[in-house]
Amino acid sequence: MSAFSVTRRRILSLWLPRLPTDRIRRLLSHGNAAPVSNQAIHPPWIVVAKHNNALQIVALDDAASAIGLTVGVPLANARAICPELQVFDADAAADAQTLDHVAAWCDRFTPLVALDSPDGLLLDITGCAHLFGGEVALLQMLCTALAAQGFAVSAAIASTAVCARTISRARHGRIVADGDEAAAVAPLPVATLGADAAITSGLRRAGLKTIGDVAARARHEITARFGAGFTTLLEQALGQGDAPISPKQPLPDYIVEKRFAEPVATDGVIAATLTSLACMLVAAMDRQGKGARRLQASFFRTDGAVRSIAVDTGQPVTKAEVIDRLFRERLDAIADPLDPGFGFDLIRLSASRTEIVVQQQRDLGAHIHDNDELSALIDRIAARLGDRRVVVHLPQDTHIPERAVLAVSAQQHLGHAAQAVWQTRVADEPPLRPLRLFEHPEPIQVIAGVPDGPPAQFRWRRATHAVVRAEGPERVAMEWWRAEGVTLTRDYFRVEDEAGLRFWLYRDGLYGSEVMPAAGQPNWFMHGLFA
Repeated sequence: MSAFSVTRRRILSLWLPRLPTDRIRRLLSHGNAAPVSNQAIHPPWIVVAKHNNALQIVALDDAASAIGLTVGVPLANARAICPELQVFDADAAADAQTLDHVAAWCDRFTPLVALDSPDGLLLDITGCAHLFGGEVALLQMLCTALAAQGFAVSAAIASTAVCARTISRARHGRIVADGDEAAAVAPLPVATLGADAAITSGLRRAGLKTIGDVAARARHEITARFGAGFTTLLEQALGQGDAPISPKQPLPDYIVEKRFAEPVATDGVIAATLTSLACMLVAAMDRQGKGARRLQASFFRTDGAVRSIAVDTGQPVTKAEVIDRLFRERLDAIADPLDPGFGFDLIRLSASRTEIVVQQQRDLGAHIHDNDELSALIDRIAARLGDRRVVVHLPQDTHIPERAVLAVSAQQHLGHAAQAVWQTRVADEPPLRPLRLFEHPEPIQVIAGVPDGPPAQFRWRRATHAVVRAEGPERVAMEWWRAEGVTLTRDYFRVEDEAGLRFWLYRDGLYGSEVMPAAGQPNWFMHGLFA
């Protein structure tokens, strides 16, 4: 029995050896009544990429493997062996996206799913295998479902991630009991460890062809020849060490879900399920005095697709009806409807961020009720329009006009906005900063009265404005160009035309440089309006 058995986890390694060709086959068969998987009517498929200035096979299907082709064979040699080959270009980004979708689907078995790129996954199934009838039933259920989706699958379960990964690359369906890791991996080739190609070839040249041969040598000899990293990898494969996996998504604080014996597709059943899950989630959080700040609903389709919808709240939510209302707003607002396809067989509701609920005396303070109503209104608007579209403004201690006001999420900073202190405006005077700033200042044509003074007349948007009153300049240094020793400055002017309109203009300038700007009129811009 290993020394790590007391706290050892159980890891399921999932390997998709034909991921590139399976992805292409699924893509081409999408929408067809018969999937493109009958090798009797389709030639062998290979995926090629350029290596060492030559096209080589990087992936192939079972038909191509059956005629003797392997990864690394040049395309010219492969065509000589089988002229009717179907050749596709490699697309690593599309393969990674497909693997990411498979990882999202595997979340139905455990929330701890890690990517084992480029073609594998690691699932931490510690404590959850019994929910599916045990490890044997779980492994069979997962592999059967993925095979039905068109993937070639190899899987194994062990107490360490490296051991499970090593076995899945050699034997499908193997479940290693805790403490039997060394015996399970001993007869396997050293290439299944996943070490660098240089290390693998070095072990073979030394006559160490199996993991058992390597394990029989002294550790200091292996470390001196192949490095401490490989020794650590070997020990984890033998069950003499362990390392945590890095889940694709952090584990939510609370999870409730409902599985269906028959897939559901109607809006009424989906809405009723979300309502019941919200009640269960609130009850679970209430036992620990917490409320949800971020909620996510996940819908698992029978064909492997997963849809997720998230909502944020400004204050911790402790009522099921509030959660239900927010998700109804979100579902009604999404541009892409929640397509159930052939139906959902699992619906999950999780609280990924929670906070302790602070009890307040609500009978005596009317402002508390006002804040609650305002926060609820902001949550509903943000659920429909998006949290980035509902903002509040906070003052910033800076002279740069476009940075004097900071737009932040209203859900996260409503309290700060209520306590913000703004500069007091002088009575009967225009504000020091314009009421409206352009996102991008617009160039204007200026006729200046004096070189450093305000404009006497300017043309903006095909209209000419005569300046009757001006104030400035206010010189603001924008930033330093350290390489040239140049300060970019702006001279701001508040001007009023003959119609009583007030404008916020500025003129660019460079100071402190030995190379002065080209002669001629300075660059003038319209930055905002006061009225």
